[in-house]
Amino acid sequence: MAALQASSLLVSSSSSSLGCSSKRTIAASIHVPKPSKLSLADPSAVITRKLVEELRTRNGYPFAEPLRMDVARKDRVLEPRLSPNSSIDKTAKLYAILEAVEDRVEMHDNIGEQRDNWNKLLLNSVNMMTLTATTMVAMAAAAPAPSLRACSALLFTAATGMSLVMSKIQPSQLAEEQRNASRLFKQLQSEIKSILALQSPSESDVKETMAKVLALDRAYPLPLLGAMLEKFPAKFESATWWPKVSNNRRQSRGRKIIANTEQNGWSKDLEVEMRAIVQVLKNKDKQDYLMLGNLALKLNKILAVSAPLLTSMAAAGSAFGGSTATTVAAITGAMAAIINGFEHGGQVGMVVEMYRNCTGFFGLMEETIEAMLEERDYSKRENGEMFEMKVAMKLGRSLSQLRDLARKSIASCIEGTEVDEFGSKLF
Repeated sequence: MAALQASSLLVSSSSSSLGCSSKRTIAASIHVPKPSKLSLADPSAVITRKLVEELRTRNGYPFAEPLRMDVARKDRVLEPRLSPNSSIDKTAKLYAILEAVEDRVEMHDNIGEQRDNWNKLLLNSVNMMTLTATTMVAMAAAAPAPSLRACSALLFTAATGMSLVMSKIQPSQLAEEQRNASRLFKQLQSEIKSILALQSPSESDVKETMAKVLALDRAYPLPLLGAMLEKFPAKFESATWWPKVSNNRRQSRGRKIIANTEQNGWSKDLEVEMRAIVQVLKNKDKQDYLMLGNLALKLNKILAVSAPLLTSMAAAGSAFGGSTATTVAAITGAMAAIINGFEHGGQVGMVVEMYRNCTGFFGLMEETIEAMLEERDYSKRENGEMFEMKVAMKLGRSLSQLRDLARKSIASCIEGTEVDEFGSKLF
């Protein structure tokens, strides 16, 4: 462009010097407006203009519009790295918790398998020693032999000690605890993966997940010494593996579906239905499992005391000698083998733990529904239709079956009768 203007000046000067009458025509033809096509086609001019604008912005001048858009977009990309409270930090924390949860799943699987092997090996060993000692003492009763009586007394004594250990730790119940812990940690693992896949985690997600992990650690401890759960409590109680449900807890945005209504999918009828379901779970399912758990616990206490007592009586009878004493030793030894087989082979301790877990499941359902209904801010609740579907799936029912159960519960409250079915169809 500068060359073009210089050439126009030379032409003008030459025309003036020659005194030609076409001077104006030549100047007009040369000094026409610059074509836009020429300015767009020159890439060096565009690049130069952008560089000038960028230098001006560094010196504090106003941003040009294209550069302002680029800088704003750049800031948005870099903001998570610069802010300590960004979503990337929360995501990193949640991934760290996920790794710990996966490690706990593997640990509980391994220890559960180990304790199940304890139950099998200890039961076989105790019964082998008991039956062998019973056979020896029976032979000693038929034909007196001090060596047989001494060997049987030693075997009965060893069987008594091992039976006491088994009755104390309940290997079948320990194995069931680890199976439940592994299942619950896997459930928490899938929840964390859902949060990471569907949304940007927040600080409340991290805190809630941490609380769930620590609650599971308290409910199902790994070590035996000093941390083992009491196997024979004075009163049967349900398992509690969740943190206390807060009314103000934040529902995960990835699991929340905001409807087009102000009540987020909730209605008065749905709230009445949920309260009716809670009454069924509390009065039918939970009470039934509490009763069964108490019966199983009492039976387990009787069996845990009987087996070591019988083997100790057999050891004493075989040690004292005499036909009557050896006969009593043989009978009590056989009875001890039967009781050991029934208690540990039938895994009565595992049944007690299963009832604890089932009762805890219904307690968790009650607390979750009640906490949801107590929240007055509908925007903080989970979507009502989604929540109803989750309750139905956890109870093994369809939506229509869940609503029928709620109607039966409401009718029973009005008429003063009892609902003729349980809330859960799974167990």
